[in-house]
Amino acid sequence: MGETLAELFKNKHVLVIGDAMIDCYLTGKVERISPEAPVPILEVKKREYRLGGSANVALNLESLGATPILCSVIGDDEKAPIFMELMKMHHLNPVGIINAYQRKTTIKYRVIGNKNQMIRIDDEDNQMLPEDEQHRLVEKVKEIVEALPIEAIIIEDYDKGMLNKDVLSKIITYGKSKGLFIAVDPKKRNFHNYSGVDLFKPNLSELKSGLNMERDITFEDLEEVSKKFAKMHQIKMVMTTLSEHGISIYNREDSSFFHLPSFVRDISDVSGAGDTVISVATLLFLNHKDTETTARIANLAGGIVCEYAGVVPISLERLELETKKCK
Repeated sequence: MGETLAELFKNKHVLVIGDAMIDCYLTGKVERISPEAPVPILEVKKREYRLGGSANVALNLESLGATPILCSVIGDDEKAPIFMELMKMHHLNPVGIINAYQRKTTIKYRVIGNKNQMIRIDDEDNQMLPEDEQHRLVEKVKEIVEALPIEAIIIEDYDKGMLNKDVLSKIITYGKSKGLFIAVDPKKRNFHNYSGVDLFKPNLSELKSGLNMERDITFEDLEEVSKKFAKMHQIKMVMTTLSEHGISIYNREDSSFFHLPSFVRDISDVSGAGDTVISVATLLFLNHKDTETTARIANLAGGIVCEYAGVVPISLERLELETKKCK
């Protein structure tokens, strides 16, 4: 009998590097329109804070039974204690968190009235880190890798100014020198700054935007586009999430390409699905699972979290159950 996912994932130490944030959900009822302007009035019934951005990747890894270490830069402001309390609540090691003076802790407010999202408000600072903070970040990464049995790095780029070409080059070069598996969830500004990584995971929109393609990318295009991009940047695998159309993956080592359609299910919210996909895929590749198997299970995991409202981590028990059903 093969090992369970729980057995495969335990004791895997993964360093997650990228823009962390707080997701705040303001939920309530709307029963009238404001007399001040033609806008609805939300009577707030519930305020909930959750970890978001790269922190949600760490939550997914923790939920899967692995040991994540989150390395990120937040502000030295009134929102920072909320973030640190959420880290403590979820038993996440805070050793990689850097508080930067005069930087704002990113918080996304999702206003939900009568079960429908009315507006999202992003309170954030997108300016690039100054050079001294960039240096602190790179040194923090090295410090963690030297101190802990890190096997993989996941770079989670939300384009909030924490990562740039120089920082990424130093982190990727260092990670490769240590023999670490490196996975990336990119954004447009740094799209071509991830040469040499093992797994590059954009969504279809990000792939089109990053390549400055004016026309839509068809399923027929995907293999050729992935192949060219992987060759251009010496990337081992390009995995593209396709929303309701599933997932595709190209492996440059054996020139294999797979497109797996999504599983039929009730979709509630696609937020955070990409975080789940890259978390599951990284852990499977660390266990030397083949490309098609990894894509199939990661695709399944991404679909599962879409059944839940808001950004939530994957349930290992649910993933184990559905993986067995799909064999």
